[in-house]
Amino acid sequence: MARRQRIRYELNTGEITKLQPEEIRVILRAADEMIATAGRSMLVKVLKGSKDKKVLEYKLDECPSYGYYHDLTMEEIGKRVDYMIVKRYLRIEYSGRLPMLVFTDKGWEMECETYTSEWVCRFKEVVESKVLRLDMFEELKIVNRQVVFAMLDKIKEIGDKRYIPVLKTWQKGEVRKVRQKLEGVITVLENREE
Repeated sequence: MARRQRIRYELNTGEITKLQPEEIRVILRAADEMIATAGRSMLVKVLKGSKDKKVLEYKLDECPSYGYYHDLTMEEIGKRVDYMIVKRYLRIEYSGRLPMLVFTDKGWEMECETYTSEWVCRFKEVVESKVLRLDMFEELKIVNRQVVFAMLDKIKEIGDKRYIPVLKTWQKGEVRKVRQKLEGVITVLENREE
């Protein structure tokens, strides 16, 4: 039985020699939804806002970056994705015979900041609306621990005591390391001067 060949790819950045920082963050945010599970073409579809069956099946249309480049062609978006690989924000690793996207350290560092900021905003909305969403805590269980801890550090920096009840509710269903981190943040907030 013959071994099946890896699917080959060629990078083409075309005329793209620079992307704005916002574009880099948007592409990384979209990539985060499919790291190690999809490749360049799926990332292009998400950034385009495609109604492709797989995009909808995997709920990639719920990604904050979905449709960001709706006014560009797939080819133009592909050049931007390839630029991200050439500039080492993303890289390609094979899973069997399929090329999949993964973060480089540089790309993950930027995405970690972006994703952390998203979570801080979500917590701020909860605190200001006074409507607690318990599903948020379930979602946090699958969020990268580095993002969770960075978010808690930012909440500690904010120093707003109104976060305490939300953090205490979250603490009840968490694993030990996250509970300990939450306890530290709660203690700092409780001891903060008005």
